[in-house]
Amino acid sequence: MAIRTILVDDEKLAIQGLQLRLQKFDDVEIIGTCANGREAIRAIKTDKPDLVFLDIQMPGFDGFSVVKGVMEIEPPLFVFVTAYQEHAIRAFEANAVNYLMKPVDEDKLADTLERVRVRLTEKRSSEEAEKLKTVLAEVAPDAAHDMESDEGESADRFEKLINVKDRGQIFRVEVSSIEHIEAAGDYMIISTGDNSLVLRETMKDLERRLDPRKFQRVHRSKIVNLDQVRQVKPHTNGECFLVLDSGAEVKVSRSYRDVVARFVH
Repeated sequence: MAIRTILVDDEKLAIQGLQLRLQKFDDVEIIGTCANGREAIRAIKTDKPDLVFLDIQMPGFDGFSVVKGVMEIEPPLFVFVTAYQEHAIRAFEANAVNYLMKPVDEDKLADTLERVRVRLTEKRSSEEAEKLKTVLAEVAPDAAHDMESDEGESADRFEKLINVKDRGQIFRVEVSSIEHIEAAGDYMIISTGDNSLVLRETMKDLERRLDPRKFQRVHRSKIVNLDQVRQVKPHTNGECFLVLDSGAEVKVSRSYRDVVARFVH
């Protein structure tokens, strides 16, 4: 499904450059461009895009004003694009998918669009679930009630994004991208396959934020995302190794082997 996209920047060359970089992504459909914040608000309310690439520094209405200006409708996903690093924290506070520096790096753009796809899939899945609940409420009220109870436990309670402050920067980590987590005192090392970040939080507190159907402790100091497990390798003394998507191997201690066996086949 196409990602209907609007580009907003008061610099014409910046819009042209971003259009050129987005051409390589077949699922991105640019449905409009805007030269200022007022135009952007009108276009977002009228065209209802999935995604908006939004410059922050613009005369009149800046990027943050645009976000505030569309809060009365269901807003699109926002990616802030700017030349000013100091706006990064405010961008994340505005719940942006990502924050890109000018000139836009192609690898970071590709990573950003992958995050957008994940967020849109989650949103559309939620919309489909709502439609199903509406139908069930009419034809099978008891089933609809059961469905709401299950969702309350499995979806609303657990986080899909975790903000990690590491090395003076704030990283927004998609929970589904986490491969494994390792405790180091009061710090957690979060590994996503191609990156490792340090989070100041205890193992116990972090476990409460993660869906236990996907994230299981396999060692006193290690948690694994079971969706990322591709192979189980037996080891001596009743232990085993889980081979993850990235090729990393995580040792499962004997005391946790039975827990993992319920989920990994």
